Amino acid sequence: MQNEPDPTWPRFVRTEEAARLLDLSPRTLEKHRCGGTGPVYRKLGGRVVYTIADLRAWIEGAARQSTSEMAKIARKPDRPLTEARRAGR
Repeated sequence: MQNEPDPTWPRFVRTEEAARLLDLSPRTLEKHRCGGTGPVYRKLGGRVVYTIADLRAWIEGAARQSTSEMAKIARKPDRPLTEARRAGR
């Protein structure tokens, strides 16, 4: 007889299911992952997996009350402007 999984154990989903849950294409989710703008993920062996809790946290982190909030978030304060970036190069 198989033991029941611990209810505190995270549920993992692969990219395709995570994308479906977020109403995104898998390719869009992959682009977010490469750019560091997507939900937290884990690599288990060669597989990329997400927890449902991390998907929910990413959704909550995307909540906005106005379009002007994006301008504040777009430039990361922890990344100082270099001379080349100030000059637009």
